[in-house]
Amino acid sequence: NRLILNELLAGTGVDIDEAVDGEQVVDMFENSPPGYYQLIFMDIQMPGQDGYAATQAIRGLDRPDARGIPIIAMTANAYQEDVNKAMAAGMDGHLSKPVDVAALMRTLGEMLGC
Repeated sequence: NRLILNELLAGTGVDIDEAVDGEQVVDMFENSPPGYYQLIFMDIQMPGQDGYAATQAIRGLDRPDARGIPIIAMTANAYQEDVNKAMAAGMDGHLSKPVDVAALMRTLGEMLGC
């Protein structure tokens, strides 16, 4: 899924960092300067710490951008209860897989204001 997302975003000009699991996502965010990341596409079903737990860990960090960085769930689970669970975990949006390119680009534009 990371490879597919990279391919879809390749022509947008955005810089992409990748994590292999939830712990790495949290570590990367926590060890970056405030404001370094502008958006996180969070896979829900990662090995180890899942996307819900990683989002909650990021939201709980004591840094100025932890509560405001847009986090978008990416999951094959597309029922309303899945969307609700993502929002309850602190996410700002939900994209179901397989990724709809138009929805991905619309979300990217809305979240980054472009």
